[in-house]
Amino acid sequence: MNFTVEGATGDPSGPEAKSVVIRESLLSVGAALIASGRSVYETEDEVRRLGAAYGAPGTRVSATPTGLLVSVGSNRSVGFEAAGPGLRFDQADAVARIVRDGLRGTLLPEAAIRKVQTAREAPSRVPQWLGYAALLPIAAGISLIVQPGWPNLLAALAGAVVSGGLMKLASKSALIQTLLPVLAAFAVSSLTFLAADHGLLEGPLRTLLAPLAVLLPGALLVTGMSELAAGAMVAGAARLTFGIVQLLLLALGIVAGAKLAFRGSTAGVGQFSDVQLHELGWWAPWLGLLLVGAGVYYNVSAPTGALPWIWLLLLVAFGGQMLGQAWSGAAAGGLIGAVFAAVGAAVIQRIPAGPPQIVVFLPAFWLLVPGSLGLLSTTALATDAESGFGAAISAVGVVTCIALGVLVGSGVGRALIRTFDRRWPRNTKTPSGC
Repeated sequence: MNFTVEGATGDPSGPEAKSVVIRESLLSVGAALIASGRSVYETEDEVRRLGAAYGAPGTRVSATPTGLLVSVGSNRSVGFEAAGPGLRFDQADAVARIVRDGLRGTLLPEAAIRKVQTAREAPSRVPQWLGYAALLPIAAGISLIVQPGWPNLLAALAGAVVSGGLMKLASKSALIQTLLPVLAAFAVSSLTFLAADHGLLEGPLRTLLAPLAVLLPGALLVTGMSELAAGAMVAGAARLTFGIVQLLLLALGIVAGAKLAFRGSTAGVGQFSDVQLHELGWWAPWLGLLLVGAGVYYNVSAPTGALPWIWLLLLVAFGGQMLGQAWSGAAAGGLIGAVFAAVGAAVIQRIPAGPPQIVVFLPAFWLLVPGSLGLLSTTALATDAESGFGAAISAVGVVTCIALGVLVGSGVGRALIRTFDRRWPRNTKTPSGC
């Protein structure tokens, strides 16, 4: 193999030049993995494995939520790469395939750098208007799951229109982007509580969660908890802090919207109670799953062909969650649902036609909605400290169980993949970029 390094001195095919190329490749891939939403311990593991596949088994890596440090070779020189902006699902899919090809030995380091850059610059395959329109089926689906009722469904759709409009404005203004959680929560809660105050719907608190779901930091909270459990204290604490701040901003917007809707009176305090309706039939949550899957598919620009797999894993995760809740409450539901989702995503990735693990796992991850429970608890704490504190403690327990489920499921999934690879080895091709 021939490696060249721009600006390198001496033999461009020598060990030092090769180490530089490998390091730059690992930095590029690792930063893209972080931007895809991967936890730091998963990113570090992938980078080390990729380094070993490239002939650098002693690779040293330290990742944070915003970037990573990599050192390759005996000279101890260290490189840093910032994660950059978050990636869409189609971009995350491309990055995961780059890692997969590198581990198989079919993609050289120089080619990996070019492919990562191409993936980052790739335009979305979904038109912008369709991405915003996809908020409608997401809101409708979540409403059918958490608050199944016709008036609540209509209110969720109206709230999704408001949220989508604010998100569109936020894409053009840094100030609005910063204030988006407060503004969206204020606008949606004002309309929802006004409708409840006029007797148009019941259970407004759960109703307004549906259009705000895309802003909930559920993934941040659970990823942070899993990082803490795995020993990545700095990254875990940072994600948890950021996620909690997002929850507080959303809760502030909801409380402010309620104050406007009820004009400072105490008549609407009862509207903050966690009332769940069951006006529709058994079919409502299952239809909701299909709508959520379709909406997420277009909203995050998932890769072509991933929708059936997203639906499948949503059903698996939801089934596991329902099984756990029937057995021992919400915490057990989160634990079992997370295990099912993580293992299922690993198995789907191993199937020849299956998309990478992260593409199908994150929608199922969001379905567990730890952020929704946390928002309910935070809002309750803001309006009724005594009952809200108990709800907040319960939310911490649920988030912890989901994080534990992710850790257990990921470990089981990796063990299954290793077993499959030993029994049914994958075919490899000549490395590209030679």
